[in-house]
Amino acid sequence: MPENGTNKNRWLIAVGAVAIHLSIGGIYAYSIYQLPLKNSLGWATSDVSLAFSIAIFVLGLTAAFLGSYVEDYGPRKSGLAAAVLYGIGTVGAGVAVTVQSLPLFLFTFGVIGGMGLGLGYISPIGTLLEWFPDRRGMATGLAVMGFGAGALLTGPFGNYLIQNFGVANAFFTLGILYFVLMAAGASYLAKPPSGWLPEGIEDTEETQEEARGAIRGLNVLSAKEARTTPRFIMVWLIIFINVSAGIMLLAFASPILQQIGGASATTAAFIVGYIGIFNGGGRIFWASLSDYIGRTTTYAAFFVIQIVAFFLMPQITGVWILAALLFLIITCYGGGFASLPAYLSDLFGTKEVSAIHGYALTAWGFAGVAGPTLASTILESTGSYTQALYIINVALIVGLVIVVLLRWRIGKIESGEHEQVVSAMAD
Repeated sequence: MPENGTNKNRWLIAVGAVAIHLSIGGIYAYSIYQLPLKNSLGWATSDVSLAFSIAIFVLGLTAAFLGSYVEDYGPRKSGLAAAVLYGIGTVGAGVAVTVQSLPLFLFTFGVIGGMGLGLGYISPIGTLLEWFPDRRGMATGLAVMGFGAGALLTGPFGNYLIQNFGVANAFFTLGILYFVLMAAGASYLAKPPSGWLPEGIEDTEETQEEARGAIRGLNVLSAKEARTTPRFIMVWLIIFINVSAGIMLLAFASPILQQIGGASATTAAFIVGYIGIFNGGGRIFWASLSDYIGRTTTYAAFFVIQIVAFFLMPQITGVWILAALLFLIITCYGGGFASLPAYLSDLFGTKEVSAIHGYALTAWGFAGVAGPTLASTILESTGSYTQALYIINVALIVGLVIVVLLRWRIGKIESGEHEQVVSAMAD
């Protein structure tokens, strides 16, 4: 059974969550291993990249299928399990490099490490939502910002270890460091006591209802009930479209800057290096702003901004104007991830939000394939990324329409048309 924290400081809970996400966010620095593994072991670039793809794929599966584990056993045990899995996966990668076994590397880093990624990603989120009923977006945005910014720490430190001690020892050191940092963060995590509210908030029936999560008029649902509702399907599509747009740019930012903006390879690489800052910064900025303007309005802003930006990008000749549009889109990409947990708690309550969040993250896995595949296919057929940008823009317009429809549906319920939930197929 999950443990409740009676004397916990909610800001230290947030620090623990950030410690976990900073560690697993090191996956975004995976490119530092590419050349060392290729040069020292002779592994093909595609084989090395496969480990990253497996890890992200397993992350999505784990988040979807182990969300109920987090709900049943609580954030501390789930976080510790994530620390063990991610630590073993990373250290195991070092063992695989030492014995020069690619299959072992794919299994340890990709499968075991990927399970640690997925479990570590969702473990603290539901807890933060319950500790910060007054600042849900800010709290979860802070944690997810750690995931986006993790590469800023692992990148330079991991590269230092590789250059001075070799790639195997880098995996050993980072694996131990990840385990210690994640275990320390997880050890403080706990659910708040039943009926707990932050200081300064009056304990009334209305505030208790708000603390449980759902927008007034919406039923608090279990994960099984939530995943079959039209509003979950709409949120899933919103995330899928938003991530597809952002991840396409993440995958092809450098060639787009060179082909459309006329940047040199060196300038493009310099600009791409700043993407992590806007990815991480966008998460905390948009998630915090969503506490004040509302989550539905925030997602509508994402689509409006990106529709304009994607329309302008093919027509831009100045490389730094193009870079500015790229950075703006990436803030929406990161902000979409960061605002999602709070949005799900708005729509379904905090009862089983970790499990619901896990189901929603499957959109990430599908988008990770759809966005880059679309761009690659169009590039091969036309020789230009321009057509891909326009097609993504059409998808973004569809996304905006879905947001408007979701806002209309929520508004009907808020105005008094209460939904009826009688089974998992309700809504």
